[in-house]
Amino acid sequence: MTHSEYDEYRPPEPPRRRRRGGRGAGPGGRGKRRRDLTESGGGDGSREMAMVEDVEFESYYGRPVVKAPPWETPIGIYLFVGGLAGASGLLQAGAALTGNAELRRSARLVAIAAVGVGTPALVIDLGRPERFLHMMRVFKVSSPMSLGTWILSSYASGAALTAANEVDRMTGERLPFGPLRPLLRLAEGPSAALQGVMGAPLAAYTAVLLGDTAVPTWNAARHGLPFVFVSSASLAAGGMAMALTSRKNAGPARLLAAAGVVGDLVGMHFTKSTMHPLESEPLEEGRPGTLLRWAERLAVAGGIGTLLARRSRTVAVASGLALAGASALTRFGVLHAGHESVKDPRRVMIPQKDRLEKRRAAGITDDSITTGW
Repeated sequence: MTHSEYDEYRPPEPPRRRRRGGRGAGPGGRGKRRRDLTESGGGDGSREMAMVEDVEFESYYGRPVVKAPPWETPIGIYLFVGGLAGASGLLQAGAALTGNAELRRSARLVAIAAVGVGTPALVIDLGRPERFLHMMRVFKVSSPMSLGTWILSSYASGAALTAANEVDRMTGERLPFGPLRPLLRLAEGPSAALQGVMGAPLAAYTAVLLGDTAVPTWNAARHGLPFVFVSSASLAAGGMAMALTSRKNAGPARLLAAAGVVGDLVGMHFTKSTMHPLESEPLEEGRPGTLLRWAERLAVAGGIGTLLARRSRTVAVASGLALAGASALTRFGVLHAGHESVKDPRRVMIPQKDRLEKRRAAGITDDSITTGW
């Protein structure tokens, strides 16, 4: 018999027992088993009798039934800063339209900083930089990852141009742009518009990407998770802009942060209510549950601080940092919850069986999910 490296994953097999007696009606045969069933009351059909032991859900060779994507800390960072950048893009576009130069500058600087952190984090997780370039070869509408690559690239291009204009103004036009400066100013308006248009998709597509997997918790949360991520991004962007902008010009940032807090809290509770208890369990227990509870606490504290930030600069900065922390903890909590959900086979099998029974009870037996019998 051949031996491979994968044999070490196989658990030891119990010794086999030899069957005694024949197939006839002898002392150890079928006849005795029939008499035992009749005497116990299970062979005459008068009552049901358990013929096997209770089933315990176990995976094959102890391996997970569903394998989670190998997304670790770099992806958690990208989930956070991607949302921060996306909502900041919307905020800078609104500030540019209303002539709020200070808020526009703060939002643009936050956006380019977030992109500067998020893009390397994404490339690091891919393992090799050329993989990111390979994803640019096609545009596949049905793939959230393909769409996300194009969204991020388009957004980053607009963010780079708008940030370059802001830094050039802050330095008194001392950057060595030379004859390119007029072209840079000319491209500022279209770049700000591109950044604003791509902001919302950038903040939301990562939630669609998680929900498009077979990971139980992520897939079950696919309908509500985009609202949670967009709200989380809004409170983070509003909080950071509020911390970097004077109280006089930070009004829109405070409104965005407050709306984000409400949307985040309501969205997370609604998402959990639509999930099977076993699928929502990782969001409430263990390390992910701890992260999400602290995220909720920081969001509430930051939201209260937002209402008072108009009177105190110190409160504005503290509240903004609390909101940014809440957004980061939400993203990491959801990421780790997905990893935890694949470790227990019950979270994969039982929700599917329950949904199947509900469809059959509702009379739906003619589709590919519930084949009638």
